[in-house]
Amino acid sequence: MYDLGNLSESDISTLGAQLETLGSGAPHMEDVANNIVSHLYENLADGADGAKGCVLARFYKTHLYSLLDPELQAFSDGVLGESGPPDMRCLTLLATVGENAEWNSRANSAGHKAIPLPSEDFVGNIPMIARLISQLGMDVSAVINPDPAFLVDLHEHNYNVFHVAEAVGSPYIPAQNDFVVPYGVRSVVGFGGMLSSGELYTVILFARAQISHETAELFRPLALSVKAAIEPFAGKAVFANG
Repeated sequence: MYDLGNLSESDISTLGAQLETLGSGAPHMEDVANNIVSHLYENLADGADGAKGCVLARFYKTHLYSLLDPELQAFSDGVLGESGPPDMRCLTLLATVGENAEWNSRANSAGHKAIPLPSEDFVGNIPMIARLISQLGMDVSAVINPDPAFLVDLHEHNYNVFHVAEAVGSPYIPAQNDFVVPYGVRSVVGFGGMLSSGELYTVILFARAQISHETAELFRPLALSVKAAIEPFAGKAVFANG
């Protein structure tokens, strides 16, 4: 177990090496993503007593609307208010694990299954997503419409972390009264980057532990560890249901 609020560089190095192995033998990216969030959820603790350090851990990846199944397309349409164009990217929930039963299956998730990203203006109206992309060090335009001419640079770029030290009252963390406050979410940290396929991937941890800026910065190398595990599936077998 690793104390989420007091991680060391050594902890991150060991954890990263573990994450890199979680794609071995998996048939789909979704399976790898589930392995990754489950490993983090089970091994990050709140203090020394062994209590879970995270209330919820989620894995998202952008995916073309045309390649989503009808259920996810319908969810995206509901958010967008109309049918999405085939080439629109959606920030799609690939894996989830948490203390509530409905948080342990992307199929059972009530919200945030497929967030449409039709334009920079639309993304700007979703504070958490806009902040996530910005803090990871990317332009929204590069996420919603990756330029093949710059894809190699994006793929090889080292990314930052998304961090909200105080989740309560933050404009960047939604569902304050239904989720943040009643479940004791204190901090949020996310890390990720860009795959060779031009898709954004990110892991987001909703922590009951207090995570300082210095500790959040330690998560940066984990983005590369996650990428090593999922890159073999980029543009190939993503969802377990095809």
